[in-house]
Amino acid sequence: MGALMIQGTGSNVGKSLLVAGLCRAARRRGIDVAPFKPQNMSNNAAVTPDGGEIGRAQALQARAAGLAPSVHMNPVLLKPETDRAAQVVVQGHAATRAAAADYGALKARLMGAVLDSFARLRTTHELVLVEGAGSPAEVNLRARDIANMGFARAADVPVVLAGDIDRGGVIAQIVGTQAVIDPADAAMIRGFVINRFRGDPSLFDAGRRFIVERTGWPDLGLVPWFPDAVRLPAEDAVDLRRASGGGGLHIACPMLSRIANFDDLDPLAAEPAVRLSMVPPGHALPGDADLVILPGTKSTRGDLAFLREQGWDIDLAAHLRRGGRVLGICGGYQMLGRVIHDPEGHDGSPGSTPGLGLLDIETRMAPEKRLTRIAGRALGQPVEGYEIHMGRSEGPDCARPFAHIPEPDGATSPDGRVAGTYLHGLFSGDGFRAAWLGQFGAASALDYGAGVDEVLDRLAGHLETHLDIDRLFALAR
Repeated sequence: MGALMIQGTGSNVGKSLLVAGLCRAARRRGIDVAPFKPQNMSNNAAVTPDGGEIGRAQALQARAAGLAPSVHMNPVLLKPETDRAAQVVVQGHAATRAAAADYGALKARLMGAVLDSFARLRTTHELVLVEGAGSPAEVNLRARDIANMGFARAADVPVVLAGDIDRGGVIAQIVGTQAVIDPADAAMIRGFVINRFRGDPSLFDAGRRFIVERTGWPDLGLVPWFPDAVRLPAEDAVDLRRASGGGGLHIACPMLSRIANFDDLDPLAAEPAVRLSMVPPGHALPGDADLVILPGTKSTRGDLAFLREQGWDIDLAAHLRRGGRVLGICGGYQMLGRVIHDPEGHDGSPGSTPGLGLLDIETRMAPEKRLTRIAGRALGQPVEGYEIHMGRSEGPDCARPFAHIPEPDGATSPDGRVAGTYLHGLFSGDGFRAAWLGQFGAASALDYGAGVDEVLDRLAGHLETHLDIDRLFALAR
């Protein structure tokens, strides 16, 4: 069948979910489909079975397609470390660090990896559904683009343009995109989709006709708001909800400036017996929290400084005095120790940073990143997930490991109220999550994996109801 690309009029217009839903719809039709995103920017990464990393959205899309995630589904991943610099991951492995001003010069070399990965998927699957990044209207980036029209033209992939009406101004988004892009790029667009509509669809009939008249692009459909999207793993921190609607056990998690792999918390947020509060900067950690989770981060020492700037270290001390408990995951685990050593500057400028001193461990950063999927046991239950970190942690509290995967992992304080682990994805396992919640007197009532697949099926059905899926797939070549 070939390939079809979904580009957006801007960031966060719903491209990732559209591709996920279309992947599941294709699979339900018996089509061998694979997702692909040439370039992604996200600190929410997934580890593939072969030990590489890709954006979390592509891992979800792979699940929708019934596939194991592959590094070739997202050959270029940018992981921001500061506001102006990012780690560049190429075909699953960290290749370099680049300042924003210097990244453009790398793109010509990266296009080869992008086209190589795309060719691998295209020759092994009937249909490849491609997700763009940002917007093709960012004409200042067009000269070296590998994420939108630069890729579409190089790989000769037709494009469908998606606009987000919930944000307002969708007519200008779509008409304006055609107005500013190169005519040869505009010729790649085979039609448009309006996403996230609320209310009576007939009220926008005139708007849809206006877009067709102005652009000449076919109207491929209007997708109403899909409220269950919040039950799927989020790609960007901007999508994080402030709180879940459960009750009982209250868990608080500070929103670090470089928060990473925060989908660790999704299974907890879905539990009816749990209330999860994501605490934004400028707000204190809630005094009634039973547990505080320090999440993963792309910049441990940088976010440790950020945590102190917010006064969250003082809140943590008060939380423990009240009898609360703390769990650190990956970078959050490293922060809990006495000190973080980074003499060669693998996590920022060279030096050492005092930790929070809540666990008797020390962490030393190392140049090699540990990327692996792992399985073992914790709390007497099977547990599985993945590791994605650069540091190694050692100290007396490691004698009380959090898990065995199969080697001892993590550490626990002598009183058992502070613990840390390098294991991401640990709460996705229903047995472990139930045992872990049971420590707090909370009962689990959730089959998390089945719930994700149920939402993906409903998403596919939602798109099948409101889009002409067969017409869309017929555009692929």
